[in-house]
This record gives sequence, C-alpha cells and structure tokens, in this order.
Amino acid sequence: MDELISLSDATLDQLAIDHPRYNRSALKPGIVHIGVGNFHRAHQAWYLHRLMQAGQALDWAIIGAGVRPYDAAMREKLLSQDCLTTLVELDAKNISAEVVGSMIDYLPIEDGNATLIARMTDPAIRIVSMTVTESGYYTDPVTKGFDAEHPDIVHDAAHPDHPRTVFGAIVAALRLRRAAGHAPFTGLSCDNLQGNGEILRQTVVCLARLSDPDLAAWIDTKGAFPNSMVDCIAPATGPKELALGAQFGVKDPALVTHEAFRQWVIEDAFCAGRPDWDQVGATFSDDVHAYETMKIRILNAGHQVIANVGEILGLETISECMAHPGINAFFGRVQRTEIAKTVAPVPGRSPSEYVTLIENRFANPRIVDTTRRVAFDGSARHTGFVLPILRDRLAAGRSVDGLALVEAFWARMCEGTREDGSVIEANDPMWNTLSSAAKAARTNPMTWLDQDRIYGDLKDAKPFTDAFCYWLAHIWTHGCQATLSMYLDEAHSEALGS
Repeated sequence: MDELISLSDATLDQLAIDHPRYNRSALKPGIVHIGVGNFHRAHQAWYLHRLMQAGQALDWAIIGAGVRPYDAAMREKLLSQDCLTTLVELDAKNISAEVVGSMIDYLPIEDGNATLIARMTDPAIRIVSMTVTESGYYTDPVTKGFDAEHPDIVHDAAHPDHPRTVFGAIVAALRLRRAAGHAPFTGLSCDNLQGNGEILRQTVVCLARLSDPDLAAWIDTKGAFPNSMVDCIAPATGPKELALGAQFGVKDPALVTHEAFRQWVIEDAFCAGRPDWDQVGATFSDDVHAYETMKIRILNAGHQVIANVGEILGLETISECMAHPGINAFFGRVQRTEIAKTVAPVPGRSPSEYVTLIENRFANPRIVDTTRRVAFDGSARHTGFVLPILRDRLAAGRSVDGLALVEAFWARMCEGTREDGSVIEANDPMWNTLSSAAKAARTNPMTWLDQDRIYGDLKDAKPFTDAFCYWLAHIWTHGCQATLSMYLDEAHSEALGS
C-alpha cells in the first residue's frame, strides 16, 4: 500500500479526493465557533466550505474555540494539520470522502478565556456560533428558565472579566465591543434545542444583567440570536472510523464520518451580515419552529425511544437497534400513533414521510452511532425531546401509552444493569440521582416520577402515571422482549386507544 498522506496545506494537491480549491492563505475570519466536535465539522463547516469552493464567503472563515479542558486534544490534532478535516460520507450503498478547509485557526484553551474574548472583540468577527450540547445553556430542565444559581453562573457574574463559561466569555467580549463603539456580533446556536436562539439570548442577556444591566439591555436590543435547526448524524470517531481514511490515502487523526444527509434551517435574523448558506443547500425560513419541531420530536425523541431499551438489551449501535424486530416495530408504532400526530407538515415533507426517512437513516449499518452515545444525558434529552410531546398528548386527551413505555425503559436503564447482568456505566451528569431513583422504582415505580426536576407536575397526570407504573412493573417482571410484545399486541393497543 502506498504511504498515507498526512493532511496539511502543503499536501492538498497530492490527494486523490476532493479538497479545497480556494487559496486558504487568503481567507479572512468572520466566525468564531465554540465547540469544535464532529458534528460542527460535518455540518456548519461543510456548508461554508461549499461556498468557498464556489469562490464565495472568503471573508467568513471559522476560528475554532473551546472552554473545556478536553477541547485541547482536538485543538492539537487540528492545528497539526492546518485545521483541515477529512469527511467520510457513509451512504448505505457507497462511501466517499472530501477534505474541508473552512476553519483556519483554533484558539488556546485557557483559564479566564482571555484569547477567546479578545478574538470575539475583533469587529471582523460577525458571528459567534456554538455546539455546546443541549444541557449546556444553564436552563432549568422543567421551566426552561435561566439558572442563575448554578456555580458557573455565580462565578461569571462575580468575575465578568475572568469568565468560566462560553456565555461569560461572550458577555465579556460584547462589553468590550460596546465600549469601543463596535456593533455586536450575531449569536448562533447550532444545538438541538427548540427555540435555540431564544434560549441563547436568554442565557447571554440574563448573565449580563447580573453584572451590568445596561450592557444586557444593549445586547438584547442591538444583538441577534436567530433560531436554527440542524441535522446530520456524525458518530464519534474510533479506530474503525480512522481506518476508513486509508481507503482514500489519507492519514487524519481528526477524521469525521457522517451520513449522506444534511439539513440546516435558519431564521434570517442576523445583525452583522451572514454567508449565503442557502446557495449550498441551507434553508432560510421565518418558521424554523415547524422544521425543528418535526426534527426534534421525530428524530431526537426517536433516538430516546430506541436507545434506552437497546442499552438494556446490550445492542451496541442504533442500526442494531433498528435491526431488532421488536424495537423496530416499537419505534414505528410510537412514532406513527403518538409522536407524529403532534407534528405539522413543512414545505415538501409530511410527518409520515419524515418518520420513514428517519427509519431509513437510523437503519444505515455504515453509521456506527453507538447506543451509549445516543442514550447519554437522558436527563436533558428526555426533558427536552420526549416530555413536551407527552404533555401535548395529555393536553389533547390522547393516549400516552407508548411514551410512558419510553420513560419506563429509561427508568429501567438507569438502574444500571443490562438484562444479561452486565453493568451500564454512568452515562448522565445526574447519574447518581437517576440511579438511586431507578433502584427504588423497581418496587415503587412512582419514586421515579417523583423527580420534580425532570417530571414536575407530570407525576399528577393519572393517564401517564398509570401507564408508566404498569410498564415499569411489567419490564421488571417479564423483561424487555415480553414488554415490547405486549405493547405491540393489537388488542392491547386498541383497548388503550390512540
């Protein structure tokens, strides 16, 4: 085999796969992106790269950034290869690869975030975007209000010039921009949160208000925080994924695999300009909410439908879950009888068509998306994705039987053992609390629902609590397979209604 080519600007012309045709040395920064994981590089960075390939947006290059110690490892990898990334697209029938080059630097990870603040203060930076996970916005999981009591927030309010959080750094940079007479940048959340722009605005403005109310008012009035909906499955990179680079003659320790699907819907509400992402497939819309509702409820909640039971049964990937007849049928029934009925169509796609699309995407065996990754942070994902659907169904007087079973499988998983007796390692920031409640719920199911931080007043919704308690008891007595069969039994379903 020929020697693999290590990525760098100097070796691009040696590659046999598509790569930047633009002069990367002439690119100018316009975006700081915080949280440079696989998803960002397969999604937002790719859209910008496609524009650059067409000779556009050459003054919108991305500066990578992070605020957590673990970001330093990714920074080291990317800087060693001039911030280039190999993307390997895993279609069910074909594999292809390309190298994207829209990122040109990665800031150091440091206490107090001085370099990050300085870069965001530069008026050339017109957008600060982020992927910091659904649980990273310091909101109460039930009320969705700002959590002013979190220790990180208390620290940043007391030390606004030496912040610990992404949002403290943003507030510090906006304070300096205002003092220098510069306009604010646009804050663009790319996380899977309904109303992510509104949530980002809430966090930034509320944090600013704790130390400088006048600055908070300026940000709220002059700044912009467009809502957006993002979608592309980009699994974690392991040895198997890294080995794919060899098929294309590339050595890339930061290689990213992704599915052959992307979607980005953005509210066109920017205060300092933006790239023309719509020219390469993104959608600008005044109704991002409709798109994000469809995606978050059918895809993101759908992940939780299958991941918890898959973890209990020891299925390692999402495609393995979809290959399991019982889980596959469970997914389809919950989606079509409960979840999709709370979703409105969007231009060109009905909820039913979207369910079918997601079934096919989840079943792609080339996408090695681990069940553990999808089940991670259930305390944020169930409260953010599943419970709002459940509340809507209850408000409409409709059955929540399937959704109650989804919650019962989560409670069973959090007990910490699989049906084969193996241990499920901690997989949630609240794992100790969840595990304790799950163990107690084995004999008293309501103990699980008494977690007010998660369920709030849902513990008083009898149609839900009755179904949940029934299913959790059934799981512990008869196991997951028999419980799935019971749920899928037509007579049982008809008795409960839809």
